[in-house]
Amino acid sequence: MIDETVEEIQEMQTHSSSVVAVNATRALEELLDREFATAEEYVRALERNGSVLRRANPSHASLQNAVRQVVAAVTEADPETVTEAKILTQEEIDAVVSRVESAKERAAENAVSSLEDGMTLLTHDYSSTVIEALEQATDAGKSFEVYVTEARPRYIGRKTARRLADLDGVEATLIADSANGYYLEECDRVVVGMDCIVEDTLYNRVGTFPIAATASELDVPVTVLGSASKIVGEGFVFENEFRSGSEVMPEPAEGFGVENPTYDATPVALLESVITDEGRETF
Repeated sequence: MIDETVEEIQEMQTHSSSVVAVNATRALEELLDREFATAEEYVRALERNGSVLRRANPSHASLQNAVRQVVAAVTEADPETVTEAKILTQEEIDAVVSRVESAKERAAENAVSSLEDGMTLLTHDYSSTVIEALEQATDAGKSFEVYVTEARPRYIGRKTARRLADLDGVEATLIADSANGYYLEECDRVVVGMDCIVEDTLYNRVGTFPIAATASELDVPVTVLGSASKIVGEGFVFENEFRSGSEVMPEPAEGFGVENPTYDATPVALLESVITDEGRETF
């Protein structure tokens, strides 16, 4: 389960950062079925496998925080037996997963008031929190037009468009990333998720920065949704991931290079607000 989860994270098979964090945390449950001679041996295995999961995506704040919390809780408790260590691990896994999932729901709930009935929105990439917020808003009787960028080169936006198309009250339209400037003039708000915010910078799927910059130029407010745990300070250094150029251009590149960054950096000064499970912060 741990190896499969690492591969899934590296291959970006799951696009929601909160789901990635939950899956990585749950993967540690594999250790509960293994045999260990001593509590010390178990704790070493927990630390080692926690590191393996975190290395799968060093830039993923939710994953990093969730796995660290489980490992730290067990190691700091200094259990005397393997049974005690396993019980502590399961309890902490359940607690961490509960916090991640409830934080997403509360962030979405806090965002509903900012999503006024009849708004035209633009979103980028795939954010389960954004989708949850729109689900709650439409359940309350609101309706929206939503432009969804493709999020190339993996076309993650197609998944978002399909999900939104299933919501009564949402008219979804898929557009090319480069068309955002054309359609932003029709929009009342940009709503996106986040990988993390570190100091004065939002790190999110590549393409977020040009959308936010264009929206700022056109006076379209940008709102970011996500768990407060994704706003991190000291002790976390964001590391971008550069994926295979074959995702951009499947045929061999002859005489030129191909770059494929996963994330870009958006100054928080371009954002109108960040809405988390702890409330709304304006900039």
